[in-house]
Amino acid sequence: MTRFAVSTDSTCDLKNAYVKERDIWFVPLTFTMEKDGEINEYLDNFTSDEEYVTFYEKVSAGYFPRTAKLNYDAHMQHFTRLAKAGVKEVVHFMISSGLANTITITMQAAEDMKKEYPDFTVYALDPLTATVGQGVLVELAADCRDKGMSAKETYEYLMEMRHHVQHCIVPNDLFYLKKGGRVSAVSAAFGTMLNIKPMLSFDTEGKLKVLEKCKGMKKAFSRVVDHLNVAPAETFDNDKKIVVVVHTNNEKGAQELAALIAERTSIQPRITIMGPVIGSHVGPGSVSCCWISTKTRRELLDALY
Repeated sequence: MTRFAVSTDSTCDLKNAYVKERDIWFVPLTFTMEKDGEINEYLDNFTSDEEYVTFYEKVSAGYFPRTAKLNYDAHMQHFTRLAKAGVKEVVHFMISSGLANTITITMQAAEDMKKEYPDFTVYALDPLTATVGQGVLVELAADCRDKGMSAKETYEYLMEMRHHVQHCIVPNDLFYLKKGGRVSAVSAAFGTMLNIKPMLSFDTEGKLKVLEKCKGMKKAFSRVVDHLNVAPAETFDNDKKIVVVVHTNNEKGAQELAALIAERTSIQPRITIMGPVIGSHVGPGSVSCCWISTKTRRELLDALY
């Protein structure tokens, strides 16, 4: 059986070395950094940890990041590159439809590709998540490909699996959520003064939702583990347990949360740093957790809230 291709945009926050190792087709988004009226544009294709750290240091120093979704032309160029390489089928991931309408653009580009490459088929998979949540689904797609599953089988499997990707997102500074319209300016000011840490998650439609507000990071971390205990990390076939702690230049906090998870669940999470596109909206200093459980998001939310 001819293997299909696995493809994703950069909102998956997978590291460059991993993308190459797993033979994943990758298309970067762009972002800009503005300070004192000067605007510079960059590609979200960092190749070293130092580049991620430098990005967050600049944001902390007053640079204002802006992001843009992947447009139609970028999709066409990416899919044409795949088709010219001889790829017939591709499972492609993009940012959650609850955050942007990228999947609509993806599907239009996929349809138009058929006019020139009739045998080229795109399975556009809306992950209902972003950053490392999207990344773990891309990882599982590569696993399915390497096990010999077809593109259609992989797509159908992951369309179900996406409802089992859980999140606890803990921003450090409410002002970045305020800029994105997630909280009011007044709430941001009072929340910051009172050291309130909101805990967010993706809902069943892939939209960000504030679950609760915690007094300080330690309380927030404890609540993350509570969520993990209600919906333990366990994939459908039970051959691996996936737990990822992701931070925005807060390695110390990430290590603290990972140690607490290991202590209370006996699972050692992976630790990584969030990319600039999603990190622009979360802000520096955040620590978040993503995992896959046999419970769905709806089951977890119903159990806790």
